Amino acid sequence: MFERKVPVPIMLNRIDVPIMVKIIDVIQETDNVKTFTLDISLNAKPGQFVNIWLPGIDEKPFSVAEDNGKTLKITFFAIGEFTKKLFACNVGDKIGIRGPYGRAYSWKPNSTLALIAGGYGAAPMYFLAQKAVETNCIIYFIVGAKSKNHLLYLNTISSLPKTFLHIATDDGSMGHKGYNTEVLEKILQKHHIHQVFGCGPEMMLYSVFNLCKKYKTEGQLSMERYMKCGFGVCGQCVMDNTGERVCMEGAVMTTQQLSCIEEFGKYHRDKEGLKKPF
Repeated sequence: MFERKVPVPIMLNRIDVPIMVKIIDVIQETDNVKTFTLDISLNAKPGQFVNIWLPGIDEKPFSVAEDNGKTLKITFFAIGEFTKKLFACNVGDKIGIRGPYGRAYSWKPNSTLALIAGGYGAAPMYFLAQKAVETNCIIYFIVGAKSKNHLLYLNTISSLPKTFLHIATDDGSMGHKGYNTEVLEKILQKHHIHQVFGCGPEMMLYSVFNLCKKYKTEGQLSMERYMKCGFGVCGQCVMDNTGERVCMEGAVMTTQQLSCIEEFGKYHRDKEGLKKPF
């Protein structure tokens, strides 16, 4: 029987009922990706998420791209009905928000870290890098996408001190031609990395997980599952065989946790609870 060893986060200042906040800035990152700056701080940490609410439409979870104590940013891809409606919002519009939820990334000061991001996972990874360099960490930051037109946050990542940016694209239009995990392996071979952090598609994360095992490096990966409540009540995001709730024992999970979860890298469940293979 699996014994839960990861403490459940207690968020005393968490907001569990959506409050309406104003969009004060909009950046169009790519044709289908935008970054909203919201007129609120929830004191969120890298790796945590918030629920965004559009009245009369729906509510969905989003990773925090930045929280500087005054404002909060989310970066999102217009892919479904909800995100397309959100994509149409402009400066001055109000949307609902609650949170923050989930476990954040953790690291030791003065460490050498490898951060790997796929697609819009670059946004929460940038938030992590931003905080880690404040604690005198050295960062190897790897971003990957289908092509150069889908790469995000390159200028902001490059502006961070003690940060070495590596790029991979499937078509070779920028950086390494191939998977970003191939770049990660080269870095693990060449440098002494204390921890690996990842955010992106699950099959990418599964490859990162296997590289962490191969090179005996501690890893923390941000998991995605269908989530509703955000605070462990509804059971929608429970992982098979361990009972780990992604919204509580995640979304950031250690490689030790993930080694016990049978569905990781194999399948997930949709909103009806049906298995969907990767």
